[in-house]
Amino acid sequence: MPADHSSDHAAATPGSSDISPGFLVLHSHRLESLRDVLVQWLRAHPLAPLEDEVVLVQSNGMAQWLKAALAADPEPAAGAPAAPGAAPGLGICAAVRMQFPARFFWQAYRAVLGAGAVPQTSPFDKERLRWRILRLLPGLLPVAAFAPLRDYLSDDPDGRKAWQLAVQVADLFDQYQVYRADWLTDWSAGNDALRLADAAAGPLPLPAREAWQPLLWRALEHDILTGGAGAEGSAAPWDAVGAAAGHRAALQARFLSALRQAETRPRGLPRRLIVWGFSTLPLHVLEGLAALGRHVQVILAVVNPCQFYWADLTQPRARLRHARKAALPALLREEQLGRHANPLLLAWGQQGRDYLRGLEQFDDPDSYRARFQALGQRIDLFDDDTPADTLLAQVQQAVRDLEPVPDDPAARLPVAPGDRSLRFQVAHSRLREVEALHDHLLALFAELADSERPLRPQDIAVMVPDIRLYAPLVQAVFASGDGTALPFTILDRPQRGEQPLLTALDWLLGLPEARCTSAELWDLLDVPAVQARFGLAAADLPRLRQWFEAAGARWGLDAGHRARWRMPDGLEQNTWRFALRRLLLGYAVGDAGALPVSPAPDGLPATAGDITFAGVLPHGDIGALDAAGLGPMAAVLEALAHWSEAL
Repeated sequence: MPADHSSDHAAATPGSSDISPGFLVLHSHRLESLRDVLVQWLRAHPLAPLEDEVVLVQSNGMAQWLKAALAADPEPAAGAPAAPGAAPGLGICAAVRMQFPARFFWQAYRAVLGAGAVPQTSPFDKERLRWRILRLLPGLLPVAAFAPLRDYLSDDPDGRKAWQLAVQVADLFDQYQVYRADWLTDWSAGNDALRLADAAAGPLPLPAREAWQPLLWRALEHDILTGGAGAEGSAAPWDAVGAAAGHRAALQARFLSALRQAETRPRGLPRRLIVWGFSTLPLHVLEGLAALGRHVQVILAVVNPCQFYWADLTQPRARLRHARKAALPALLREEQLGRHANPLLLAWGQQGRDYLRGLEQFDDPDSYRARFQALGQRIDLFDDDTPADTLLAQVQQAVRDLEPVPDDPAARLPVAPGDRSLRFQVAHSRLREVEALHDHLLALFAELADSERPLRPQDIAVMVPDIRLYAPLVQAVFASGDGTALPFTILDRPQRGEQPLLTALDWLLGLPEARCTSAELWDLLDVPAVQARFGLAAADLPRLRQWFEAAGARWGLDAGHRARWRMPDGLEQNTWRFALRRLLLGYAVGDAGALPVSPAPDGLPATAGDITFAGVLPHGDIGALDAAGLGPMAAVLEALAHWSEAL
């Protein structure tokens, strides 16, 4: 990665184009249309050879898509055939830094306000806040306003509920910093109220049960400002601290003021910033981008599903950019919206409406429209010649045109027989979901193999609610060795999911709540560090797994561990200790026939089930050379039993 100052010498670099500052906004309901305009703009206005293009994205998947789009081959020469389904790009994607907004803005705070005024990482990040909250809570609970939290934690002998509460509150304050920075600013100044979006309505008083939130917020600010010294013993650690705190809401105000006063671009800011593909952004991010536009060329590519102004349908007024749909009545009440607007926008678009309403405050399209027209491009890209011949295309077109659902079913567009553009598939498990997806993709590849636009793996994006749960299933199904493997890449996996040791540590920290199932323990033993700690060889694991499964290990370390799950006392069958004892006895005596036969009750003849020793039935004839792994396994189970009690 180039040094931070790589963009500061670019203005005078020979061959660099004139990158004039501005806040340029592109709207389209299709990413492909936004991509085409961006490619043309970057081709016409390239940066200097040693400059990095800085792009803000909302996910790693979006970053990969844009990189592939920029790296696509340029338009073919006259007479040369174009690749099927290919869209023209720049031919290369290099010196491009993809970042998330939060990280970029923190770096921008340091560049504008000075590295000495802004720490390298925020002390208000939720990963840090949770520990501060956990430490401060005991000293704050006696305060009357904290009665709801005091009642909640009244039955918390091991501190588990306090930790869970700290995690939830830290996440709540993190969301406030993003979406309700105005509340935090007021709370820092001692104004314990809830400011509304409509300033004319005035703030709402804080409910009594929530009065602890501003007190805790100021206590956190006090603790951070004092370095944790004396916060708990202070008479009132929640006194107003004003804007001196270094949370994002306080830094944002100083950042905006500094940008307004600066006459030239502060050192460390890029000459151009591309904000790609966001369908919603918080207001403070829009404020920051607009302020950066005084010194930086900011290109905001907005995924807007509708070509008409839909941020506020009930109050018609002069619009800055998008026209109000002509067919809408002049005045609409909330209960009438469903008859005149698209139900998907009404149901799913609240954040999008807030985004567009906030964008209106900063967007001046007349100041840059001609610059795109000079390249033969437009800034509003909603015309689409794609025929609405599939159900998915019909839904997209209705959203784009703000069309309501017709009351008369006969007036709705017909769905072609065999239309598979929009499908709902129900499966009984996540594994079955992935298997069904794999089979469906194989069928699509085969079906379109000989068409003019064959389907390519890079044309497919699969979204799941939690990639941590689906990643191992995708790897198992899509990388199968039976000739049906499909190429894939898993994105947006948290670092914990990519580091087996961190995954094992996370599981061990939750050991008191773990059932210690067969899958959990074998996943733990697959970690090389755990194998090294207990002297296990990776080559021994398949044999050990086969032995323990055959000996009946299913879940629970022992009978005591199972008792925590409200199982009957003394129920040790199918626990790990149960299986270990069977295996060790099998190693000691060999074949079960070597044991004395226990007398059968009531004079019945003895059976194989009666051949036991101290109530344990030996399993298998385990040889001395093969049994070397039983000792380390016994040590693993003993350590797990100890820490399950100690934690």
